[in-house]
Amino acid sequence: MSRSPAPPPRQLHLNVNILHSGFVPSAWRLPESDPHAFTDVQHYIRVAQIAEAGKLDAVFLADNAAIIDQIHFRPITALEPTVLLASIAAATTHIGVIGTASTSYNEPFNIARRFATLDHVSGGRAGWNVVTTADVPSARNFGLEAAPDHAQRYGRASEFTDVVKALWHSWANDAFIGDKASGRFIDPAKVQPIAHRGAHFSVAGASTLPRTPQGHPVLVQAGGSSDGRELASRHAEAVFSASQSFEESLAYSQALNRRAAELGRGPHAVKVLAGLTTIIGATEAQARARRDALVDLIPWDYSLARLAGILGVTPDRLHLDKALPEDLSLPAGGNGNHTFFQATLAAARGGGLTVRQLVRELAGGGGHRVIVGTPEQIADDIEHWFKGGAADGFNLMPDQLPDGLQDFVDGVVPILQKRGLFRTEYSGRTLREHLGIALPGYPGHVPAADVHRAEAALAPVD
Repeated sequence: MSRSPAPPPRQLHLNVNILHSGFVPSAWRLPESDPHAFTDVQHYIRVAQIAEAGKLDAVFLADNAAIIDQIHFRPITALEPTVLLASIAAATTHIGVIGTASTSYNEPFNIARRFATLDHVSGGRAGWNVVTTADVPSARNFGLEAAPDHAQRYGRASEFTDVVKALWHSWANDAFIGDKASGRFIDPAKVQPIAHRGAHFSVAGASTLPRTPQGHPVLVQAGGSSDGRELASRHAEAVFSASQSFEESLAYSQALNRRAAELGRGPHAVKVLAGLTTIIGATEAQARARRDALVDLIPWDYSLARLAGILGVTPDRLHLDKALPEDLSLPAGGNGNHTFFQATLAAARGGGLTVRQLVRELAGGGGHRVIVGTPEQIADDIEHWFKGGAADGFNLMPDQLPDGLQDFVDGVVPILQKRGLFRTEYSGRTLREHLGIALPGYPGHVPAADVHRAEAALAPVD
């Protein structure tokens, strides 16, 4: 009796978050940094090319719909992600391109079209990071005085994602004919209006684009709240998480995939990519000296204001040489960012840190785990989390860009490759192939009679 072949070994995944000059707020002040990098397409292309040389899975761009950082000191995410990622895709051949677009201040048809276009022009390398937006400045940029409440934002996000997926599936795989001899270009019977009418959206037609090289772009999500986890369990194929400990990340990954399995998506449907900031030195002492030098370049009033914003308190409640206040609760009565609040609080409480120590441990950032050490120490930590099931990979946020990523690619990647944890060459061209995610199935065709009835239902009433 023949045995079925053994499954391939589990593959570590590495993604880099291109946070303009780097994760640490003072990175732009280093002698090797370019203060103009936050709006320079060549800077982003250079980072992506370094990532591709290291055989990383993808690059990622965050986004905001308002100026929410302290621009007197720090650069911001200024360029629109999908336009920038199209430029990156044109200058690379394999690296995935993942961009953020908020469901709070966009419309499903536009986002479906934008990311389907990115998937087509990149040859199947696109991913959409699905987020909601909680800050007041963004709300005011779209004519609102306050952000919608948490439950409303996630209700809209869930329906928004359903509509985008329906649009991506509105063309059958074989809808395009392009037969010169017969003159048949598209089979209209295989391009079907989605005829959606829900609590938040009414979308009548089909996508303007054929199915993309990946079936549809990879769906990514980054919410840490209970509503965010439910959205991820239903839709996400990968998740960017913010966990400070192995145990926390393991529990998060298990709960997320258990819920996805309950929803019929299989036993391990969601790849968990834990946020990780790296500060690398030839010795641990050199790495710590680099971390301290970067933190010392950050004004303390900036750090206190940033930390206060994450925690939802005023800066006068934070005292550098005292612990965080005991009575902290979710920002804005639960309507703020749950993920970074919980991660920052976990770092402070778990280490018994004062505010000054917390800022130093987080390298002036907020929420994401920071490793300061040699390439070997960082590789050991990555291997521990990966083999222990706490993460399928990591969303890397080097301290400074591009040099911090170059240090990772030159120092850490070869160690991971030598240990058999990470690829030495790309085995495919699409982001799905890099991540080991199957093509989405085509859900079938709606009978023509049902299409006509749906169109009639959406027709304007005289």
